[in-house]
Amino acid sequence: MIDVFRGDAFSLVSLTDAILNAPFKPGRIGQLGLFRSGGIVNTTAVVELKDGRLELIPISPRGGPATTIGQQKRIARSFLVPHLEKESVIKADEVQGVRAFGSEDASATVQAIVNERLADLRAMHEVTLEHLRIGAIKGQILDADGSTVIYDLFTEFGVSQQVYSIALLDSSADIRNEAVAIQRLVETELGNESVSGYRAFCGADFFDQLVAHAEVKRSFTVSEGQVLRQDLRKGFDFGGITWEEYRGRVSGVDFVDSDEAYVVPEGTGLFKTYFAPADFIETVNTVGLPIYAKLVEDKELNRSVKVHTQSNPLALCLRPRAVVKLTIGS
Repeated sequence: MIDVFRGDAFSLVSLTDAILNAPFKPGRIGQLGLFRSGGIVNTTAVVELKDGRLELIPISPRGGPATTIGQQKRIARSFLVPHLEKESVIKADEVQGVRAFGSEDASATVQAIVNERLADLRAMHEVTLEHLRIGAIKGQILDADGSTVIYDLFTEFGVSQQVYSIALLDSSADIRNEAVAIQRLVETELGNESVSGYRAFCGADFFDQLVAHAEVKRSFTVSEGQVLRQDLRKGFDFGGITWEEYRGRVSGVDFVDSDEAYVVPEGTGLFKTYFAPADFIETVNTVGLPIYAKLVEDKELNRSVKVHTQSNPLALCLRPRAVVKLTIGS
């Protein structure tokens, strides 16, 4: 059986190419392209912060001494890239009857089995990456159990989270003005950084309360028929923010709590995904890829092969205070 898997079609390069070229089924964060991705050659990413400063210059006497500024403070933060592995076993019985080495039919049948496993494993890596990215947006990157903290970005960067209680329970509240106030919180944090727009990822209860608010309903009056025929959960614009219901739940873990929302600035370079290389001899000092795949032989009994996959992603928000957490207020 093992001879079937020793052809070029099942090499590290071929399998990695296959899993990278498989149909991509990302979560919402992946679809939006909010995170800029790139490979690194190390297993540790270092982020350097430099406190930007903008202040008024006082009047100085002509020919007199100028006011001075000190050296800008630089802070370096080091992040160990998480290592994620998942495997699937292909047993001898699964390729029984297609053992003729070199046969095109045999190769095609075995390749179909391998591709099926690669697709299943890739889907698991995709949803895990989505979970890591939404954690970076929220400021706490969590492990698969939904509770173990990998990185608390507020602690790492020495800042506190911006939280805004929006008065969705008050039918007379000016939600449009509150949306503007939320954007100002982000703008104050970003300073001179350009923003192309704002998007809110909402839990189900938060989104329902928003859509049901009297002022939001009035904003639909002009095009009410068209709006009511749409599924607003996919996103609508109000007060300068695109609001959408974020759906994410795997193994009982909610990616966004039902009564919360997170407003993020779009079109910035704040959100990054770094991919470190795999821990194979062949990939030492190479630029990391999003995911790798490799076959591992059962050398003791020759009964099976493992389809081994791994990814080494680090998702970060470089300025976590630029994301505003929203709660339901009265």
